[in-house]
Amino acid sequence: MCEKKVSITELGNPRKPQGDAGIEMLMGMNQHHYAVTGWALGFFEFSDNDTALDIGCGGGETLHRLSESIKNGNIYGVDYSEVSVRLSTERNKTDVESGKVSVQGASVEALPFDDCFFDKIITVESFYFWPDPAENLKEVYRVLKNGGRFLIVADINGDACLDEEDIEGIRKYGLFNPTLEQFRQLLTGAGFRNVVIHTKDGEKCVCAEGNK
Repeated sequence: MCEKKVSITELGNPRKPQGDAGIEMLMGMNQHHYAVTGWALGFFEFSDNDTALDIGCGGGETLHRLSESIKNGNIYGVDYSEVSVRLSTERNKTDVESGKVSVQGASVEALPFDDCFFDKIITVESFYFWPDPAENLKEVYRVLKNGGRFLIVADINGDACLDEEDIEGIRKYGLFNPTLEQFRQLLTGAGFRNVVIHTKDGEKCVCAEGNK
């Protein structure tokens, strides 16, 4: 009898990456999410002295790209997975050692930062797993500066034409996959203004933007 094959994603646990399989999965995500992240980062208007945060920093690639765009500012990453914290730190080793980038273990439920601390905040492919999205967005709003911008980036959304693999992934991992209108309502309900829901013709991705 053939044993059921378990994918690296399943072994690595996308909800909270762990072990060698988690490292392999995160390395793959750095590559797989590169294009959608680049598209979303285009909605930021960077300044050299920005202070930015990546929530659910995973394999650390988004932190690296933020650092490339912010010459003299500071970039922070948080993730509640120890594997993600370690891998993000290794990916940004030079900037961590210089003090430009800081990575720490933390949950979006209680961000370890003062009120109105960040100019820009982004989360890439992690919103699916937030424990209480409506409340967690209020915590993001708290640490964003007045005039700051927040982006939620995801490969899929609830209004997209999803294939069987997408639907199976949502079921298997218990993903929270809002519709475009639900993204708008969640951001507005948390206090964000000038909410814009960005999509790409013919693609499933979304970048939900909230401003303060």
